[in-house]
Amino acid sequence: MLIPSIDLKGGQVVQLIQGERPALATDDIDMWVERFRDFPRVQLIDLDAAMGTGANQDLVRLIASQLPCRVGGGIRTIDRARDVLANGARAVIVGSSLFQRGCPNLSFAAKLAEAIGVENVIAAVDSKGGRVVIKGWTEATTLTAVEAVKQLEPFCGEFLYTHVDKEGLMEGTDMDSILEVQNATSRRVTAAGGITTQQEIEHLDKAGIDAVVGMAIYTGRLPIRSKPAP
Repeated sequence: MLIPSIDLKGGQVVQLIQGERPALATDDIDMWVERFRDFPRVQLIDLDAAMGTGANQDLVRLIASQLPCRVGGGIRTIDRARDVLANGARAVIVGSSLFQRGCPNLSFAAKLAEAIGVENVIAAVDSKGGRVVIKGWTEATTLTAVEAVKQLEPFCGEFLYTHVDKEGLMEGTDMDSILEVQNATSRRVTAAGGITTQQEIEHLDKAGIDAVVGMAIYTGRLPIRSKPAP
């Protein structure tokens, strides 16, 4: 399944190359909400909140009230996770707060899962240079994605694996790394990072993996149907 992404920064919908270099930005949020209206899942990330440089809470609330969103970015407390769900999110994407001093924070993960339900937690495991990265991809741990997934599996209903090395480059993703993560867990895996073509999406779909796509959609490289196939 194709899951389109909406990334927010400074009150705009943006796309960044590897989470750093801006590639495009637009104030026309309504247009993208309308284009994604018929998709069964949309990924909504508050980049400012993820990076600790601000927040776009009003926009998150507005978009989540109109689209079936899984919401991430700066969800560091149980209260914040509850608030995001109360404001329309179908699930919360939690990343940096699941790690502490370079290791999975299993205590927080367990408390979060108990508070909001395992099925509402999507654990974000982002990999750059072969290691899990956190805090908006600015801080590396010593963990591999496979090691992180194995430890966090009991506390989430799904994993979001982002191969940061390919993010925003539109050169294709790393299928082998994605399949390694999938083979390490019984949870559903959604993949992101460089996914550019319909062929890649279909390849992942055959393996039971959903595909999050941003840059390829926003640049027109990947045409999308007004209503996706079931």
